[in-house]
Amino acid sequence: MMRAREILVAAVAAAAILLLTLAVPWLRFVFTIAIAKGITVLGILVLLRAGQVSFGHALYLSFGAYIVAFAAPFCPEALLLLPLAALGATLLGLVIGLFVSRYRDIFFGMLNLALSMVFYSTLEKFYSITHGTDGIRLARTTFLGMTLTPETQAWTALGLALLLAAVFAILVRIYLESPMGHGLSAIKTREARLEFMGISAQRVLLAAYVLSAFMAGCGGFIVAMATRQVTPSLAYWTASGELVFIAILGGTGSVLGPFLGAIAYELTRVYAAALFAEGWQMILGAVLLLVILFAPGGLWSILRRMARQRVGRDARP
Repeated sequence: MMRAREILVAAVAAAAILLLTLAVPWLRFVFTIAIAKGITVLGILVLLRAGQVSFGHALYLSFGAYIVAFAAPFCPEALLLLPLAALGATLLGLVIGLFVSRYRDIFFGMLNLALSMVFYSTLEKFYSITHGTDGIRLARTTFLGMTLTPETQAWTALGLALLLAAVFAILVRIYLESPMGHGLSAIKTREARLEFMGISAQRVLLAAYVLSAFMAGCGGFIVAMATRQVTPSLAYWTASGELVFIAILGGTGSVLGPFLGAIAYELTRVYAAALFAEGWQMILGAVLLLVILFAPGGLWSILRRMARQRVGRDARP
């Protein structure tokens, strides 16, 4: 289970997010997108436990979002659209995972990137179905049978995002501490020894890959609900790069790292774009470089270090 410190940090962060969105309404969208990306990055964190990086994980986020966009006119209930998006991304992850789980390191990462770009190109070319780069406008949805206005839909998306983030953080924490999680660590360090024990490394990695696709599909649902517009850019290689960026920025030492990194990333991008419209990418790059140089464990390691220093000072006579 999650440590008491992580639970406290998560509770304080969730309360702060709600208070800030009430005080500054435009932050509601920023936080919702950040949490959706954080959920997706949780899947990348699971794969990183095995030493594997997916450079194309935006494929599953975008696939989930497009399922919501296509299904909403026929099934507008949000509580049905969520499992549809999750199931679709999970099945796609299973099919692709059976192939990519045979590979390791750069081959694993680049195969994911290539498949993501194939999906992006498909979305662009089949204009009659996907509307190309114009994307698909999400039909009006309902929640528990109640029709949602744009305002209530935005609040619903944020609420569901926070709920899913809490559930998945606990789930991933339990998963990483289970035998399957230790199997992932073995893939990173002693894969041959894992095979000698009669445990299939491919199956262990496949299970983690499917779980990561499942979470990314849920993230795609949140993105579709929040933006109400689904476009091929969700599957572009830069979108996958953002997810890896967030994973490094937040750190992999805790299940809260992806969410910390996602919120920091989105806030930095928003303010950097407002202040330096032509150079916000440079600012993001500089932030990542500073984190890598001075906090290789990501932002979570900084918070943990500060907490330890505070405890140390309090313990002194």
